[in-house]
Amino acid sequence: MRLRPFSLRTKIILMFLIVIIIGGLLSLSFGSKLIKNTLIDQAQAKVKHDLAAAWMVFNEKLNYVKEIVRLTAERESIKEATKNNNKDILFRYLSRVREEYGLDVLTLTDSTGIVIVRTRNPGVIGDDQSQDEIIKLVPKKGVLAYPQIVPREELIKEGKDLADQAYMEFIDTPKAAPRPENKETNGMMLKAASSIVDERGNHLGTLYGGILLNRNYEIVDRVKETVYKGEKYKGRDKGTATIFQHDLRISTNVPNEKGERAIGTRVSKEVNNAVLIEGNPWIDRAFVVNLWYITAYEPIININNKIIGILYVGMLEKPYLDITNRVMRTFIIIASLCVVLLLVILYFSTTRIINPLQKMVVATQKISAGDLTHKVEVSSKDEIGYLADSFNQMTADLEAANEKLIEWGKTLEKKVEERTKELTEMQAHLIQSEKLASLGKLAAGVAHEINNPLGGILIYSHLLLEDIDKNNPHYENLKKIVKETSRCKDIVKGLLEFARPKEPEMSLISINDIAEKSLSIMERQALFQNIKIKKTYTSDLPKIVADSAQLQQVFMNVIINAAEAMEGNGILALSTSLSRDGTCIEVKFSDTGHGIMEEDKKRLFEPFFTTKEVGKGTGLGLAISYSIIQKHHGTIEVKSELGKGSTFTVKLPLTEEREHE
Repeated sequence: MRLRPFSLRTKIILMFLIVIIIGGLLSLSFGSKLIKNTLIDQAQAKVKHDLAAAWMVFNEKLNYVKEIVRLTAERESIKEATKNNNKDILFRYLSRVREEYGLDVLTLTDSTGIVIVRTRNPGVIGDDQSQDEIIKLVPKKGVLAYPQIVPREELIKEGKDLADQAYMEFIDTPKAAPRPENKETNGMMLKAASSIVDERGNHLGTLYGGILLNRNYEIVDRVKETVYKGEKYKGRDKGTATIFQHDLRISTNVPNEKGERAIGTRVSKEVNNAVLIEGNPWIDRAFVVNLWYITAYEPIININNKIIGILYVGMLEKPYLDITNRVMRTFIIIASLCVVLLLVILYFSTTRIINPLQKMVVATQKISAGDLTHKVEVSSKDEIGYLADSFNQMTADLEAANEKLIEWGKTLEKKVEERTKELTEMQAHLIQSEKLASLGKLAAGVAHEINNPLGGILIYSHLLLEDIDKNNPHYENLKKIVKETSRCKDIVKGLLEFARPKEPEMSLISINDIAEKSLSIMERQALFQNIKIKKTYTSDLPKIVADSAQLQQVFMNVIINAAEAMEGNGILALSTSLSRDGTCIEVKFSDTGHGIMEEDKKRLFEPFFTTKEVGKGTGLGLAISYSIIQKHHGTIEVKSELGKGSTFTVKLPLTEEREHE
C-alpha cells in the first residue's frame, strides 16, 4: 500500500519543528554549562575577595599584638626597670598588660636572651631564648611580628594550660593525605617581639608576646561575621573560615557531622599538595570535612619564609548548584511554551503561503498540458501576477539590493562603533575630571577647616612641653602629641598643595643646577649618611623654560622615596641626558632598594596611596609631583624589579625653551 505523501503545509511544519527541537536541545546543553560555569566563576571570584578580607582580619590581629608589645617596650618605666633589673616592677606591670590586652604570652629577656620575667608562669625563668627565630633578629630590626610554630616544650614553659590547648589528636578525614603521626603537640602563635633600648640606643633586653591560635576562634568567627554576615542555607552556615597548622584544623567554624567545630580534622590531599608542598594559592571547589565548598586557600608564612599553615575561606557549593537547576527548569518550561506557541503561529501563517502557490500550480498545469494560449495573467497587481512575469528580474534586484544593504550595514556598524568609542572615552574623561574636581574641593575644604585647630593644638602643646619637667610621666605623651600634630600639619599642607596647585613661574633654567641643588639639600640629612650617590650629568644640555622651585620639589620627593626604599643604605644614581629623538631632557633616579610590586605601580601617582608604614607617609608626594610634571607637559616613568631597586625617569620637553628663544 502506497503511503500518501505529506502535504507542503505538513512538511513546512515538520521542518520547523525539527529545527526548533534541535536548537532547543543545543541551547539547553550550552545554556546549562554556561550558567553553571558563570555562577561558579562568580562564586570563585567572590571567595577570592573573601580570602583577601580574611587576611586583613588575620594581619590586623598580628599587628594588634605587635603594637601592644612595641608600645609596652617603649615605655620609660619599662626601660628604667629593665636597666635596673627591678623584676618586681616589671612582673607587676607586664602581668597587668598581658591580662588587660588578652595576650596569652608576655615575657621579657635580658640583652643576651635569658628570660628574666615570665608573666604567665613566673616560676620558670632563666631559660635561653636567644636562638628563637624572631627574638634573635630583634636587636637589629627593633620590632618584628610573624606567625610561628611554638614547640610543646616552649609552651610548657609559658604554662601547661597553653600546651594542653595546643594538643590535638587527629580525626580521620575523607580525602586527607596520610601522615605518620596521629597527634599535634606544637602550637601556632601570632608572636611579636620588640627591643628595649636606653636613651643611647643600647639594647637592654627583648620583650615578646603572643596569642595562641589553637582552639582560639576569634579570627575565624570574625571573618565569618564580617564577610558572610552569618548567612545560612538550609540550616547550615553559608560561609566558613579556618586556620590550619600545616594540614590540621586548629581554629575553624566548619561544622562536622555533629554540628560541632571540626577541630582536629585535616585538609584534603589535593589542597595539601598545591598549598603546603608547592606553595600556590588554591581557588576551586574542594571537599571540606563532609561537604563540597567553593574554597580559597593560601599558605601562612613564618619569618624564615617557610610555609607553616593555611588560611582558608569557603562557601557552600549547594546554593549555586540549586540556583543553576532552578534556572534550567524555568528555561525548559519557557522553551516548551514557546515551541507550542510557534507551532500554532506556523500553522496559520502557512495558509498565506499555500493558497497563492495552489493558484500557480493550476496555471502551470494548464501550460504543461499544451494550452499554449493560456498564460499567467500579469494584469493582477498582487504577488502572483508579479511572480509570473518578473520572478527572475525581481530575484536579481533583490540580490543587488541585499548586497548594498550588507555593505551599508557594515559601514554604519563601523561608524557607530567609532562614535561609541569616542563617546565612551569622552565620558570616562569627564567622570575622571569630575572626580578630581570633587576631590580637590573636598581636600581644600577639609584642610581649611582643620588647619587652624591644628595650629592651636601645636602651639599649646609646645608651650606645655616647655613648662613641664622631663621626668613628669606626661612629658612623653606631650612629645607624641606635638609629633603627631606636626604630622597632621604636613598632611594638611600636602592636601592644600594637591587641591590648589600653584601655577608654575616659568623661567630659563639649567636642569643640572636643579638636580645638584636638590641633592645638596638632601645629602645633609641623617637618612643619607650611609647612601652612596653617583652623579652623571650631561654638560651640554640645553636650558628649558620651567619653574625651578617646583622641579626641585619633584626631585626632592623622588630622592627621599629612593632613600626610604633603601632604608638609608645603598646606592642612589642620578643622571641627566638628552633623549634619543632630541625632543626632551631625561632625569633618571635609580636606587638599590626593595623595588615596587606590579600591582602598586599602577597606583603610585594616586592621591593618598602609600606603601609606607602608618604614620610615615601621606601618599601625596608623588601625586603632587605628577601634577607638577604634567603642568610642564612632561611625564614620569617608573621601572622596578623586586629586590633589585627602582628607576624613576622624569622627561621634560624642549619645545617651551625653543619658543622662548
